[in-house]
Amino acid sequence: MAAPLPPRNLSTPASPLYRLGRFAASRPWTVIGVWLVVAVVVIGASSAFGRDLQESFEVPGVDSQQAVELLSRTQSDEAGLTARVVLTPLDDNATFFDSAEAVAALDAARARLVGLDAVIGATDPAAALATSSEAAVDAGVVSADGRIALVSVQYPVLESLDAGDLEQLTEAVADAGIDSPLQIEAGGDLFFAFDEPETGLGEMIGLAAAVIVLLVAFGSLIAMGLPIGMALFGLAVGVSSFALVTYLIEIPSWVPEIGAMVGLGVGIDYALFLVTRHREYLAEGLAVSDAAGRSVATAGKAVVFAGGTVVVAILGLAVSGVPFVAAAGVGISLLVLIMVVASITLLPAFLGLSGPWINRLGIHRRGTDAGTTTGAGWERWGRHVTAHPWPYAIGVTALLLALTSPVLSLQLGLADEGTLSETTTQRRAYDLVSDGFGPGANGPLLIAVDLRARDGSNPAPDPATTAAIVQTLSGAVASDPGVAAVAATAIDVGAGVATVVAIPTTSPQDSETVATVARLRADVLPSVLDASGAVGHVGGQTANVTDVAERVSDRLPLFVLAVVVLSFLLLLVLFRSVLVPLKAALLNLLSIGASYGVLVMVFQWGWGKELIGLEGTVPIASFIPMFMFAIVFGLSMDYEVFLLSRVREDYLATGDNDGAVIRGIGRTARVITSAALIMVAVFGGFAMGSDPVTKMFGLGLAVAIAVDATIVRIVLVPATMKLMGDANWWLPGWLDRLLPNIGLDAGDHVPVDATGSQSEPGVEAIGISPEAPGDRSAELIPGG
Repeated sequence: MAAPLPPRNLSTPASPLYRLGRFAASRPWTVIGVWLVVAVVVIGASSAFGRDLQESFEVPGVDSQQAVELLSRTQSDEAGLTARVVLTPLDDNATFFDSAEAVAALDAARARLVGLDAVIGATDPAAALATSSEAAVDAGVVSADGRIALVSVQYPVLESLDAGDLEQLTEAVADAGIDSPLQIEAGGDLFFAFDEPETGLGEMIGLAAAVIVLLVAFGSLIAMGLPIGMALFGLAVGVSSFALVTYLIEIPSWVPEIGAMVGLGVGIDYALFLVTRHREYLAEGLAVSDAAGRSVATAGKAVVFAGGTVVVAILGLAVSGVPFVAAAGVGISLLVLIMVVASITLLPAFLGLSGPWINRLGIHRRGTDAGTTTGAGWERWGRHVTAHPWPYAIGVTALLLALTSPVLSLQLGLADEGTLSETTTQRRAYDLVSDGFGPGANGPLLIAVDLRARDGSNPAPDPATTAAIVQTLSGAVASDPGVAAVAATAIDVGAGVATVVAIPTTSPQDSETVATVARLRADVLPSVLDASGAVGHVGGQTANVTDVAERVSDRLPLFVLAVVVLSFLLLLVLFRSVLVPLKAALLNLLSIGASYGVLVMVFQWGWGKELIGLEGTVPIASFIPMFMFAIVFGLSMDYEVFLLSRVREDYLATGDNDGAVIRGIGRTARVITSAALIMVAVFGGFAMGSDPVTKMFGLGLAVAIAVDATIVRIVLVPATMKLMGDANWWLPGWLDRLLPNIGLDAGDHVPVDATGSQSEPGVEAIGISPEAPGDRSAELIPGG
């Protein structure tokens, strides 16, 4: 049993965090002014010089990327992006075969499209119809019933384009539809690259719920407004900075929405801990600036550590081997870092500005102590769980494993335009193409063939031989059961490159399409090309998504291991225990596994999909599991730190493991559940958005945090800690001597007050009231 540590030396000078918080509260307008200047500079520079965020799924070394690189070297148009403009007569009885008015409108619409700045070509259904109806159908530009025409608009490579090109296209489509006899819709790669999902609804829902939780937790309108104001300020600076960060690394266009989700959650949570502690100090009679300084020195220390853990976990995405995933991790980490800095600088300035008014405009009944957060009810719950540890440990573990079991059916892919709302032009274009040309026409496969011998002995293949190879390959591809037709072939004799465009029988997100890609690569292409020495690569958006999913699946175990090991080492130093960080890692894996299982149930199996506005089942986006693991693991460690820090402090002071667990639950459960409610509210708001990928993030993160902060932290943690007893805090002597003394035991000092006493600044300071008189744990706790 560990002996209590001696009291701190009260002459120790104030910590840097204390001085920082006190300075911010004493000179609030100075600090707020600095933040305003930074915000104006960042937002202004982003508007003037920032680059557009782009959608990129490039993964070096995969087969689909090799196809693009091969076509790029030959200046092939197929290496660039395409947009699909789909047209159909408004008159249900008219077709392009018999309506001159419809054909004229079709030709006029195409003329608008080819006149756009970046367009380098477009298919011509009207010209094909002028030849014959059969020619138009055979060319794949008019459906067999004559009702639907397809104009494929060709653009150069992604690097030559920006969001303005998509804006031009949508404006041209809208103008062409004015007084036209045709319904005109558009979709395709250009939308995938530059169309950003609508934002606002998820943020508003999450903010509204957070306001309610904070209002109930604080009982004061002013105290509630401070975390919201700080989080919104930090969010504005962070999201605006992305346009400047793109000069260093390409940030995907979907990162601002996901980053806003995470940034709002952690920003409001961290502010909750600091504001709660500040109000406790005010209730003890401290001056405003001193209370703010002590809050930053205590709760702020935990915020810095917790935020750092989240940043490190998300930056672990760098080992994913997928550049756009790593770049997104950088963007989200930057937002979390900004929220941490705002919490220990901007928030204390707000606290200083609010002064003694922070508890005004209250809603709680008279007599409620604004600084009290210790719950006798939570202590009773802790005693109940620790009195029956085996049933709770076994039951909760079984429940979490049951929720995790659907992961065995996890299917990685990407939601295509067919999963978007029917109110979007992309979805309407997708449905028209499926109706007229089959579902596979929405995701053609681009087969690029390097006709040169692998050993370089035949750099310029004979034209006749080349034509024979391509003809044989086209026939073999068309004969595959997963291919509906070969849409086009092209040969660049000089470059020795051939292109075959194949239309699958199934939609881009269908698992059968993935099987078709794998079969073409493993069987069809080698059977035709191996004898000639040529090499074929299967590209296109569908193949690219398949390759990304495979790369993520291959790297996920390494990524999980890296994050778990790093987190274990951080908690080992923080808690100076072997079993506590090991248990934390295992329990975090259970909560994450449960959230994965819920995603499979809702998005793949369709259970309750209507509740979040999902119109059909979709595969899990290939990068979701890796992203969710990084974010949830980091956030789960926050709650682990907040709970176990208080338990460790009590144990060091009393040597009573069971009592420390019970008192730790009683003193932290309320603030943890309040923080988790805010996270769930923010993430749940995004689950109601329009984009399926954003829904996955929102629902997955909301479930993970809800599970972690309730049945894991409040049930499974106390049950397992009771079962392990004093072994929770076992640490070999040799390892104790090797570990740096930078954890909670190191303390973080604040000045003594007028009575000569010193506030205990451990992580228990995050929103928990002082111990009751006679509680020995308050006497000898060395700073955390």
